[in-house]
Amino acid sequence: MNKLAQTEKIVEGLAFPEAPRWHDGALWFSDFFTHKVHRIQPGGALETVVEVAGQPSGLGWLPDGRLLVVSMQDRRLLRLDPDGLVPVADLAALAPSLCNDMVVDRHGRAYIGNFGFDMFNKEPVQSTVLILVTPDGKARVVADELLFPNGCVITPDGLTLIVAETFGRRLTAFDIAVDGSLSGRRVWAECGEASPDGICIDAEGAVWIASPPTSEFLRIQEGGHITARIAVQNQAIACALGGLDRRTLYLVTGRVSKAPRALAERNGRIESILVDVPG
Repeated sequence: MNKLAQTEKIVEGLAFPEAPRWHDGALWFSDFFTHKVHRIQPGGALETVVEVAGQPSGLGWLPDGRLLVVSMQDRRLLRLDPDGLVPVADLAALAPSLCNDMVVDRHGRAYIGNFGFDMFNKEPVQSTVLILVTPDGKARVVADELLFPNGCVITPDGLTLIVAETFGRRLTAFDIAVDGSLSGRRVWAECGEASPDGICIDAEGAVWIASPPTSEFLRIQEGGHITARIAVQNQAIACALGGLDRRTLYLVTGRVSKAPRALAERNGRIESILVDVPG
């Protein structure tokens, strides 16, 4: 097992950071309970990009560069236009609970997960769906029976989608059709005791996962072989590969809790570490 060097602190004092993305030379992320989408420039300056009343989660971009953001509580996909946020799709009829992370493909199609049950009030775990939203705002279910579909990635060739099933403790893969539909469902990797939350993919096709219950980040190859582990003090929430050479792994950590506690404790942080294989 590879041992990686100590991490470098990027920012701390966040309520609950999620959905890190490297885009246009900067690290972007959502802070759930402050209702803000932030961007960190290479010099370290923290900038608020937009405030989302319904609580932001997954981020992505259309081919023309406009930002897409998941609004969790009202279960909508929003787009940031020059004049502000506008709705793209209402997902309430398809998503039974809070929407969360997503991935946007090169065509601007967004694949969006949801909790499936009321996790914060300790409802029993229930399976749920993955939703596809096309740039024209049409939404449909493209996969079901998923146990908390969370972080998603698309392979560089655009042909495979991999989704983290947090409560299934596995990464599940699908073939992507020309119209965005999914088929060929298969287990890409079992994660053992780890529960994958946010994920990212590197140039060799391995997936980095964040595992909240084990407080670690793991690099997993297809089939389940783990090549690296990074232990952290907080719960591991999400990760992204970025930096000018895409060799910086950004580690998002915090504590899964309800809003009042998260806002009071502010223990969310983002750290970084250099890795051998770029994004």
